Amino acid sequence: FVAVAQGSHRQWLLGFTPASDERPCLLLVSPGGTAFLMPALNADDVRQHTDIDFFHWTDEVGPHVALCQALVAIGANAPDRVALDETMRADFALLVLDALPSNVLRSFTADTLGGLRMRKNEREYDLLKMNAGIADRAIEAAVAALVPGMTENELAAVIRNHFLMEGAAPSFWIVGSGPNGAFPHHTASDRHIVEGDAVVIDIGGIKSAFPSDITRVAIVGRAPEGFAEIHAIVERAVQAALAAAKPGVRARDVDAAARTVITEAGYGKFFTHRTGHGMGIDGHEPPYITATSETVLEEGMVFSIEPGIYLPGRYGCRLEEIVILRKDGPEILSGLSRDILVAGG
Repeated sequence: FVAVAQGSHRQWLLGFTPASDERPCLLLVSPGGTAFLMPALNADDVRQHTDIDFFHWTDEVGPHVALCQALVAIGANAPDRVALDETMRADFALLVLDALPSNVLRSFTADTLGGLRMRKNEREYDLLKMNAGIADRAIEAAVAALVPGMTENELAAVIRNHFLMEGAAPSFWIVGSGPNGAFPHHTASDRHIVEGDAVVIDIGGIKSAFPSDITRVAIVGRAPEGFAEIHAIVERAVQAALAAAKPGVRARDVDAAARTVITEAGYGKFFTHRTGHGMGIDGHEPPYITATSETVLEEGMVFSIEPGIYLPGRYGCRLEEIVILRKDGPEILSGLSRDILVAGG
């Protein structure tokens, strides 16, 4: 059976997720039925959203007895295997395991729900596509506002405001100018952006429970020395990964396609991260496009392709697309050019 805690797995399954705190609130699913281990104080509110059977527990009594009753009701009190939500609190996980035989096989929901979530339906595609458009326009707003003398934090504020204007919640905003662009996960700072900087802009927001994620690079005035060559190499790496991404191909082969381009150009040691990650309700979820991933890509999977080169003390360059895999290859969700963007343009 599967034990699902607060978070995106439950959101994906039910379309809502009950409020959660330190009180165990677990969705339990087995071939014999489905039940909620439910804190009594939340039961009336959650009942408005579902007719799944509740097994209530109070602060005075605790959850153990109610959990055991729930497991019996769904025929999961002596299972061969349990799959635990990998995001579950450790004390919740121990509560479940303590209620089961000691020889039960344990795994995580990445092996069950994770596999189902990797293939997106048309509704999920529509929401991801909508969010990609919002992120495109946020990048355009940032580049239009970018002028020498403004700080990374000021540019980040432009990005956040654009997401809010379109009804999306900004979730992250990497703005790395000049040497800060060589830090792949740089936090926007009070560094003043100057003429000749390359600025890595990696942003995302959430609307209707689904995210966006895109990276582009803008230059301020003139490009720094050698940047056009670096950008061209990263662009070729993106194209190689896109060409390699087909149903039936292993994720590691897509990573290798991008990495080979950068390595053969002499910059392999400056490509310091995986080529991509899956995206759905979570901004990062399977499949992961890494050098070691044996995941076989399937039609309907959504993931990023985002190779980069990071030159310490100089600048960075990363270009990121989110794609959905179709039967004949990847469809890019963004409509924004990957060309070098020019500030104020």
